[in-house]
Amino acid sequence: MPDNELHPAEIHADHAFAYRLDGGLTRAEQRRPEPGPHQVLIRVRAASVNRRDLMLMDGTYPLPAAAGVVPLSDGVGEVIALGSGVTRAGIGDRITASYFVHWVDGPQTLATAAEQYGANYDGFLATYALIEEDSIVHVPAHLTDAEAATLTCAGLVAWSALTTPVPPAPGARVLTVGSGAVALFAIQFAKIPGAEVISITSSRAKADRLRALGADALIDRTVTRNWGDAVMDMTGTGAEHIVDAVGLPTLEQSVRAGAYNSTVTMVGAMTPEPGTILPDNPFGSSYLAIRRIAVGSRAGFEAMNRVITEHCLHPVIDREFDVDKATDAYDYLRSGASFGKVVIAVG
Repeated sequence: MPDNELHPAEIHADHAFAYRLDGGLTRAEQRRPEPGPHQVLIRVRAASVNRRDLMLMDGTYPLPAAAGVVPLSDGVGEVIALGSGVTRAGIGDRITASYFVHWVDGPQTLATAAEQYGANYDGFLATYALIEEDSIVHVPAHLTDAEAATLTCAGLVAWSALTTPVPPAPGARVLTVGSGAVALFAIQFAKIPGAEVISITSSRAKADRLRALGADALIDRTVTRNWGDAVMDMTGTGAEHIVDAVGLPTLEQSVRAGAYNSTVTMVGAMTPEPGTILPDNPFGSSYLAIRRIAVGSRAGFEAMNRVITEHCLHPVIDREFDVDKATDAYDYLRSGASFGKVVIAVG
């Protein structure tokens, strides 16, 4: 047996399968792929579902899903075969992939933005996944497979929102809007440098859990409609970093909550409900920056993982589904009931 491949008996490859997006989720047998130059083949252990995966299924994501693509950008597995020229991983390594196939570092381009796992490159909801060498990211050793499978999208976009262009200083105020996975990661990352976190939620049931995760103050936006003014009253000057994981429906209030020269980072994919009135001038009278970011680069992913390792941080997982219940995992995320990541145990 060549030294760039594990023996089939070691990888339990019977009944290999792949889910595909084809008017919904369909499942079929999968033949083991052979890695080409600068590719690695992994045996997938776990994957997780993001809101973008629901949008890809619905046809509302900005990048259309390729017909029959294997979904999910987030997953983790063991390297079982190497293509020629691979130097960034070895047999037996536990790896994931960056969200964008070839965005390694530096400014993003339209070309790199248009190459994504689970959209037009096969993703992780399968027995086997082919990973391009540019995408390889080794996962923190202290994380379980389920935890390691949650980092690529929600984890990295929260990290990018907080650490670029300038990370929060000790004592800085960070405002998180929403109680989905991005907001949870943002709270955890904000507490590492000692920031003060104010969290906006629309769920009373989740408020105590956000506080337990590290939020210093909670505001229920279903009770306090003008929560941007409430943040300003609470702090006197507003928040320096706003991570809005909802989107346009909350932009006006996020701006109202911003301190002078603060940054509002829009990472939400949620569209306004019909009849929602949006501001003609989103800045109002505020002096701040509003930006929208696209997850992050491989270099950013690796920097995040170093901090996760140093501080032994654990992602928040709500529920883990068996791979035979993959459709149920999608439905559960869509329901809005989850607090933390929705994971699928693949193998």
